[in-house]
Amino acid sequence: MVQVLLTALVVVVLAGVAYTVAAARVVKQYERGVVLRFGRLRNDVRGPGFTMVLPGVDRLRKVNMQIVTMPVPAQDGITRDNVTVRVDAVIYFKVVDASSAVVEVEDYRFAVSQMAQTSLRSIIGKSDLDDLLSNREKLNQGLELMIDSPAVGWGVQIDRVEIKDVSLPETMKRSMARQAEADRERRARVINADAELQASKKLSQAAAEMSSEPAALQLRLLQTVVAVAAEKNSTLVLPFPVELLRFLERAQQPTAPEAVESPPQVPKAPAGTAPPVEPADPVESAETAEPAEPTEPTEPAPSSEAPASPTPPSPAPGPARTAPAPKRAPAAASPRLRPASTGSKPLARH
Repeated sequence: MVQVLLTALVVVVLAGVAYTVAAARVVKQYERGVVLRFGRLRNDVRGPGFTMVLPGVDRLRKVNMQIVTMPVPAQDGITRDNVTVRVDAVIYFKVVDASSAVVEVEDYRFAVSQMAQTSLRSIIGKSDLDDLLSNREKLNQGLELMIDSPAVGWGVQIDRVEIKDVSLPETMKRSMARQAEADRERRARVINADAELQASKKLSQAAAEMSSEPAALQLRLLQTVVAVAAEKNSTLVLPFPVELLRFLERAQQPTAPEAVESPPQVPKAPAGTAPPVEPADPVESAETAEPAEPTEPTEPAPSSEAPASPTPPSPAPGPARTAPAPKRAPAAASPRLRPASTGSKPLARH
């Protein structure tokens, strides 16, 4: 009898141990347990720690509550400005409602992945290439809203979505490189032009200061010679400023009052001879010049004293003619002074 009781006790203990092993469950700290009894959802969600379920009656499903990092496969698309690109992204999400994640969707990970791919394609078609390259923050927010709207009903919360890489065709890369190079060259030319403008202003101020003192220009020339000679060159090129030549030329020219005070003297003609014909001025016009008046023959004046030498015969009677003068050039073209006119009549000796 005792042996039968001991055998029954052992059987009961073994059955209890087997039941305990079959009913015992351990839920980790980052997990939550959803119990389905005969396929029906139990309202109580099992927290972390040790829990018991009815073997063969209850079924416990553990749901991970950690943030999941899921890469979105690269998607080929055409932007709004007709550029073919290949964009991939990464999505961060977590489960906030374990019951909805189990009941509302078959596989919430797969559902979130597919929703992220379709939303990424939609974002590519609505955006320009410049936005994909430089304005990613705005696109990330739009992509997050597009994925989060259906995911809320699945008990999933989208924490963050980031566009990871944008791949461009090789032709587009070369075009963008040429554009960047042209922009850099434009900026360099603007900077050089600005530098030239500032340098020209400073040089004009320096030239204004040097123009008042010619010696300053000569000293600057000597400084240039010293700077060139410091390189130990075998050939020295000495620049000679044109302003210095003009200064020397102005120093050699006579002033206008001196030319007026000392007019050229006209030699007197001997008695009984025709006066010398004044050389025609090359600047006088033949069309405007009037012919000189005819001159009368002069008679020798009586003298009390005998002439020392016989008087040369007088010229044949008749008017004296002069050659027509050439054309007169404009007054501004001939700056020299003309000698004073002595008249067209001959001088008679008394």
